[in-house]
Amino acid sequence: MHAPVTGPIVAIYYPVFAAIAVPANFVAILILSRGRCGLSRCITQYLVSMAVTDLLVVITAVILNRIRGVYFPITFLTTTPGCSASAVLTYAARDSSVWLTVAFTFDRCVAICYQKLKAKYCTEKTAAVVIGTVCCLSCVKNVPCYFIYEPLYKIDNQPWFCRMKASFYTSPGWAAFDWLDRILTPCVPFVLILLLNGLTVRHILAANRARRRLRAHGNGEKHIDPEMDSRRKSIILLLSISSTFILLWLTYVINLLYVRFSKGKYFAGSDFTDPRFILQEGGYMLQLFSCCSNTCIYAATQGKFREELKNSVMYPFNFIQKCIK
Repeated sequence: MHAPVTGPIVAIYYPVFAAIAVPANFVAILILSRGRCGLSRCITQYLVSMAVTDLLVVITAVILNRIRGVYFPITFLTTTPGCSASAVLTYAARDSSVWLTVAFTFDRCVAICYQKLKAKYCTEKTAAVVIGTVCCLSCVKNVPCYFIYEPLYKIDNQPWFCRMKASFYTSPGWAAFDWLDRILTPCVPFVLILLLNGLTVRHILAANRARRRLRAHGNGEKHIDPEMDSRRKSIILLLSISSTFILLWLTYVINLLYVRFSKGKYFAGSDFTDPRFILQEGGYMLQLFSCCSNTCIYAATQGKFREELKNSVMYPFNFIQKCIK
């Protein structure tokens, strides 16, 4: 993500995407932080942290990397220290976003499947510790990325641009780090999210069948079951976020596996007709698009979020109307 390509599609897509993703995540942070969406403080903390890290990914990977590379090719970030630091920040934000999605999925799995553990784990304090730990580990894990690069060339003893060091391709240590990086993000999160969601869905289906049987042996009256309604809303939110994450990262993972197991290299050109470019750049675009998908999911699945969003949009107009009166 730190080596942006050029071309009309890239030049149009990323500015439009940033213009949507930045305000979308910012609005999501504001609305969720107010705590008026009918969600527990534990869930709210995870959702806010996910929105914050998604916003950081948009700023680092899209604005400071892709857009800057197309429209402002010569800046401080073009120097070797600048682009190395940019790579570290981009990967740290990306890993935080991915693993917070895993943490949220695990929290909801515990809350739904393990009632005894729920009281101890699914708390505001535990959520804060998990979020802080995930973000710190993501930053520490990506510090070595700073030392992967070397100057492409020097002008007046000033290093410019970044390229991989030759030792990165020959050193066993760097090879192990590269494999570990790819496995931890996004391969392990893929597997964990699928397993946790499978466990959660199976538990909910079994609990719903048992609850229907108990109600069938009761008075037989049909009325709304608050417990089943609450479970339904939880599973819709959980599966929407998790499945969207998997779908939007799938192309990136396919390209990653293709490069690894075909012993090829990442495509370095900008030929928009080359299938390798389409697969690689399409994977990047979809992966980055996941950084604004959660806001759409909240609006689609959470009625109170939609209500708060509507109130936020109408607030300036209502304020002007009051001033006129």
